[in-house]
Amino acid sequence: MRNDAGMSPRPEIPPPILRTAAPRAQGQRLRFAMPRPVPPGLWRRVPPAVFLPILGALALALAWRGGIAAFALPGGAADLLAGAAVAVFAFAALAYGGKLARRPGVLADDLAILPGRAGIAAGVLSIYVAGALVAGFSPAPGRVIVGAGLAGHLVCAAVLVRVLRGLPPPHRRVTPVWHLGATGLIVAAGAALAAGWPGLARALFWPALAAALLIYAASARQALVERVPAALRPLLAIHAAPPALFALVALGLGWTGAGQALAWLALAAAAVSVACARWLLPGGFSALWGALAFPAAATAGAWVALWRAVPTDAHRLIAGGLLVAATLVVVPLLVVILRDWARGRLPVRTNAAIA
Repeated sequence: MRNDAGMSPRPEIPPPILRTAAPRAQGQRLRFAMPRPVPPGLWRRVPPAVFLPILGALALALAWRGGIAAFALPGGAADLLAGAAVAVFAFAALAYGGKLARRPGVLADDLAILPGRAGIAAGVLSIYVAGALVAGFSPAPGRVIVGAGLAGHLVCAAVLVRVLRGLPPPHRRVTPVWHLGATGLIVAAGAALAAGWPGLARALFWPALAAALLIYAASARQALVERVPAALRPLLAIHAAPPALFALVALGLGWTGAGQALAWLALAAAAVSVACARWLLPGGFSALWGALAFPAAATAGAWVALWRAVPTDAHRLIAGGLLVAATLVVVPLLVVILRDWARGRLPVRTNAAIA
């Protein structure tokens, strides 16, 4: 190719990052060093999406703690699962905390994109569930963790409101992820019950219910005029979680009739999700499949609570079957997504912000 003067252009000098580190020997092919988009340092690009399956694992451990008797298994097995889930969450929380310590503003960057928003919300809810698990061993530390979850929830909500105000309208549309943030107060209510605060659980139940109904209404209206992109369809499974969570808290508060009705509604929602699995999960695996973990575990937990409140053979069989099914969903998702994080794929695939 020649320039306007009819002369061949001068070859460009590669930037320093692409130059070879050592002179090449005769006959050796020239190799360039690839650019490094992430600065050196530990935990600079921790992907918030890793908290989606971790939240499911914590909820599964909580469900197994209540349902271990359905299988006549030793209680130590449930405690072992709870300890493992809390340890995984603690490591992920430490890693993301290291990312925040390097640059606190990275929280707003993660909240500006949908995978990051879902992961941050799941991380906050994980604090509540971890607090409920710890409260089963020692109430005082569990209460401290639940209180920390409430404080973190308020901070993340304030940052999210500021971020959403700066985004264009298409990026402010209602999504199932809003359930994790707004309706997630019902998870705090369940943790408050485990920590011995029934009054707080009652106070949180009603605003969470109002938020869930508003999100369902807005989502139904959008579904009439918009199509959900195939890549985002796994997030629709989150819609199945609120009935199970409300059932669990209602049963814990002694509202047996309402809890039983909500548990059946949760089971119906789970059945619809399974029936629509081919539509919900088009193509290959993606990190957003982690959104399947929490609804599956929450539904199993709701039926375990129903079996304990109304101990019939039918409730026991359904609760046991849901526990096994949730385990077969949550554990593989957790392993695969943690593996992708360890291999450095998850931050890239979810466009995680860099500290």
